[in-house]
Amino acid sequence: MKWIIDLAIRNIKRNKRRTILAISSITLSVALTVFLNGFIAGMLDNLVKNVTKNETGHIRISTKDFAERYRFMPVDEIIYNPEIIISIIKDIPELEKEITIITERISFGTLLSNGPNSISAIGIAGEPEIEKELLNLNRSITEGRYIENSDETIIGKKAASSLNLNIGDALGILTQGTDYSLRFKNFKIVGFFETGLKQLDESFFQIPLADAKTFLRADNGTQQILIMLKDYKKALKITQIIKDKIAQTGMPDFNDIAINAWNEIGDYPSLINMMENIYGWIYIVILFLGAFIITNILMMIILERRREIGILKAMGLKGKEILFMFTAEGAVIGVIGSFIGTVMGFALCLITSIYGVDFSSAMEGINFPSDPVYYSKINPGAILFIFVLGIAVAIIVSILPSRKAAKMNAVDAIKSVI
Repeated sequence: MKWIIDLAIRNIKRNKRRTILAISSITLSVALTVFLNGFIAGMLDNLVKNVTKNETGHIRISTKDFAERYRFMPVDEIIYNPEIIISIIKDIPELEKEITIITERISFGTLLSNGPNSISAIGIAGEPEIEKELLNLNRSITEGRYIENSDETIIGKKAASSLNLNIGDALGILTQGTDYSLRFKNFKIVGFFETGLKQLDESFFQIPLADAKTFLRADNGTQQILIMLKDYKKALKITQIIKDKIAQTGMPDFNDIAINAWNEIGDYPSLINMMENIYGWIYIVILFLGAFIITNILMMIILERRREIGILKAMGLKGKEILFMFTAEGAVIGVIGSFIGTVMGFALCLITSIYGVDFSSAMEGINFPSDPVYYSKINPGAILFIFVLGIAVAIIVSILPSRKAAKMNAVDAIKSVI
């Protein structure tokens, strides 16, 4: 069969312009697919990162009633003695290298007012030092400083602007406590943050966890325990491990506990899965469109070489060998085009993974949990798969015209006049 492959390579060199056109087509389609795969993977990671760090964690532990009503952030649904649960999880040997952060958090809704101006807002209470690694609001401080002491708060700059608040002003917070009583407390504003996320900048503020527990009369309880993982894709597996370990304790207080992975909470996981499926089909369509020109070129080649095909058949070349020869031509074009396209796509991914693409102006009015700057994600496995898929698609689209050549009658082919 080697001589057939050599013949196929020689035939490719016959018309260099046509060959370059075919290679360019598959090159562009593979390059675009590699780039889109990396960029969209980065976009989805961006979305998951913001949904999990701002709302659910990769794994969230709460009461079952809170899990059902989490959209309303009920502060009356409290886990008491959360340190016991945290201690149990930390003692699971196989999770030691999987968990990066485990922390308590309380979220609550309120109405902030300053004279005639008022806005609805969401308060986030957590350990300030741990929240530095989670919310990262300390990196977004544009005026003032981050929380250092009790009775201090930081607030989104746009929210503060809506209320005409300045650094050092008192932020009065009125909300419902765990005992359903109205609770009011003043917190000193020590900093403004500006993340680029409309939702955060216009309606979020952060206070220390200890202050929130006292303020809301939560005693030693907490509303949520959030767990962040090194790999968020392992969330379901690790959730089951934690559930099994908690169940083994047999403590009756744990019967009311809900342990959920991020992709079991809310609407965003289904949106992300839908996007992944849609883009997967788009990649295949792009590759087929790019490779379709190979079909047209091979059809032209077969028409031009009918006499040659007839002579080869008359010399004893079988139909399957003719099929293999023309399919090999398409495969060689696919290999060359896929390789160049993979290199080009990788280069684009590398550049955008370092510098990113800024969509700040386009996302300014969108309330969506995503950073405005998107960075591509380089996945060697996905890049290799697209390279192989590009070759496979080139071979597939070569089969139809190759079969036409294989089925030609030798006498009719020789008699044909171009």
